[in-house]
Amino acid sequence: MSNEIIYVVLPDFASHEMVYLMEAVGCDEYQIKPNPKYVNKIAAPTMEPVSACGGFRVLPDYSFDTIPADYAALVLVGGFGWSTAAADQVASLVANAVADGKIVGGICNGASFLAKCGVLNDIRHTGNGVDQLKLWGGSNYTNAGGYVHEQAISDNGIVTANGSAALEFAKELLLLLENDTPERIEMYYQFNKQGFCSLFPG
Repeated sequence: MSNEIIYVVLPDFASHEMVYLMEAVGCDEYQIKPNPKYVNKIAAPTMEPVSACGGFRVLPDYSFDTIPADYAALVLVGGFGWSTAAADQVASLVANAVADGKIVGGICNGASFLAKCGVLNDIRHTGNGVDQLKLWGGSNYTNAGGYVHEQAISDNGIVTANGSAALEFAKELLLLLENDTPERIEMYYQFNKQGFCSLFPG
C-alpha cells in the first residue's frame, strides 16, 4: 500500500478543514518528521493552482486523471466547489476507493457529496445535518436513520464530519491510519482542543 494521503480539493475549498490532519502527518510537537509514515498529496481537477475560500492558492500534486491507483486514504476537503460540475469528476474516485477498501474521509460538503455517491447507506455517519444530506443525496441517500448528530463519526473505514469538526475529523482519520499510538493521537487531540493554558496552567 502506498503511504500517500490524497486530499481532494475543488475551487473555493475550506483549507482549515484539513490543517490538523496534514500537520499531524507531517510533524510532531518537536520537529518535521524525517521519516513520516504517510505523505500528504493534493489532487484537483487539473494541475492549475486552486484557490481556497480564504483566498490563497495551492499547487496540486495530481490532477484527477493522474492520481495513482495505490494510496492510503482519500480525503474530500469541504468547501463551496462540491455543488459545482467540477465535483462530478470525483464520483468515480470515491467509488473506486470504496471498492478497493481504502480509507475515505469527507468533511462538511465533502460528507454531503459522499451521501450523493451513496457511500453512507450502510454505515453510521454524520455531516452538516441530516437535512443537508437528504438534499444533496436525493434518491442516492437512503440511510437517514444512520445519521448521528456528532462532530465526527468513523465506521467501516469511512470518516464523516461537519464543517466545524476539523480536529475531530483529523483524530478519527489518524486512528484509522494508525499514524501514531492511540495515546499520542489523543494527546494531540486534547492539546489542540483544550489549549496549552488549560493543559499546562501557569
